[in-house]
Amino acid sequence: MRILYFGDVVGRSGREAVIAQAPELRKRLKIDFMMACGENAAAGFGITAKICEAFYAAGIDCITLGNHAWDQREIIGYIDGDPKLLRPANYPTGTPGRGLGVYDSTGGRKVLVIQVMTRLFMDPLDDPFPVLDEALRRHRLGHAADAIIVDLHGEATSEKMALGHHVDGRASMAVGTHTHVPTADTLIMPGGTAYQSDIGMCGDYDSVIGMKKEIALPRFTRKMPGERLAPADGEATVCAVFVETDDRTGLATSIAPVRIGGRLPETIPEL
Repeated sequence: MRILYFGDVVGRSGREAVIAQAPELRKRLKIDFMMACGENAAAGFGITAKICEAFYAAGIDCITLGNHAWDQREIIGYIDGDPKLLRPANYPTGTPGRGLGVYDSTGGRKVLVIQVMTRLFMDPLDDPFPVLDEALRRHRLGHAADAIIVDLHGEATSEKMALGHHVDGRASMAVGTHTHVPTADTLIMPGGTAYQSDIGMCGDYDSVIGMKKEIALPRFTRKMPGERLAPADGEATVCAVFVETDDRTGLATSIAPVRIGGRLPETIPEL
């Protein structure tokens, strides 16, 4: 199976770039399942139902959120009715929405997606380790699911890497979102799980992690609250990760970064 996951989509620039590139990448890389982290898609803060529909129309099969899940209030009443929109699974019981979903891929194959949010330098949610254990106990790779995608939404690379090792051999891939900076540690762990600490963002890199630098910089240089942060609106770089899995085992056979346009060096895997 061929899987493509777009990193955090930031604002209009990132949104438009993903919507423009998704159909072509699906065709070029023969993608079976395609997803995106959309928690910064609405002017940098959260997502709306309209944006979800635009992503689905472009071929996105699943959207993840994160710590900005509820920034757009309308999503609180919307999320229960959209099974393709996931928030972190380790939110407390009773939180709207769902943290995992099982989806159809090409050829009738089943894909499980689960997102957890880490806790170092983040909101103190439930422990993600047992949450993942329970999900992977109920949905065994190669049995209940042909592929399993774990999104590790968090700040600390150490915690994300620990979670990656924790699910190694039980998931097809465990990749990080949230920091908006692509890491160079794409690898296949010893048990066969593809890993990257952070996919990076889909947005304007002439910025401070996607936000206009002229607004973000004074917060550091003057230590004063100021104008509300707003996404940079220059040409976006699309950052994603491409993973191929073994149809027999569900484990990864390859992982590669995908970067298109904007200011980062372009890289697209060759099939």
